[in-house]
Amino acid sequence: MAILVLLIAAAFLGYVLPWGQISFWGATVITNIFSAIPYLGKTLVNWLWGGFSVSQPTLTRFFALHFLIPMLLRIIVLIHLIMLHQTGSSNPIGTNTNLDKVEFHPYFSTKDFTPFLVVIIVIIVLTTQRPLIIGDTENSNEANPLATPIHIQPEWYFLFAYAILRSIPSKLGGVVALLASVIRFLIPMKRKTKKNPKKIDPIKIIMIWVLVRTLIILTWIGANPVEPPYEITGQVTRVIFFSAIAFTAIP
Repeated sequence: MAILVLLIAAAFLGYVLPWGQISFWGATVITNIFSAIPYLGKTLVNWLWGGFSVSQPTLTRFFALHFLIPMLLRIIVLIHLIMLHQTGSSNPIGTNTNLDKVEFHPYFSTKDFTPFLVVIIVIIVLTTQRPLIIGDTENSNEANPLATPIHIQPEWYFLFAYAILRSIPSKLGGVVALLASVIRFLIPMKRKTKKNPKKIDPIKIIMIWVLVRTLIILTWIGANPVEPPYEITGQVTRVIFFSAIAFTAIP
């Protein structure tokens, strides 16, 4: 989960660097989130910008962080692999699988390399043949602080959090909900039953799938403008999302 959070941070920082309309206004919207912090918010935003708006100092800082975070990400991935190699992976029924273990190579190495190869091929095709197919065309225009785009939206992997942020009228409430939606993934979603401590509660599994489906709906809502019926749908889905979170967090 720490790897996921760092990957999200690196992706956001890199998305700001092209200095297009969506990049500029996306950075403005996200960094303004810190202004909701009582007393220190405005000062913190100005310090983050390096001025009174998103400008060259902001880009310089974001570029440095965009370069450094992947270094930290590689270290955490290495630690993750070392721990996984030492302790092994878990399983849904909680039984001891030491007797069923096989060698990492060639079994798991081949299994892991296959999807990795597919992803690399897709990325190469996208970057060489259709580099703009998944991007916003508005971002091809140079950043202009005096012209706000009609519909500002982040990339698809941020849409669920963006939908939660704008579904709450209060700015501070939206920021708290946004942080809660991301921090939630740092909390384990597995609960043991009282009768059999090594078995997962099936109801908990159902709620986890409800959580996954609400994430998909929120992603769709985040890509649409704030107007009926998307507005009310986002608010209802947000309630279901946090209700599922509360249930899966019960020990």
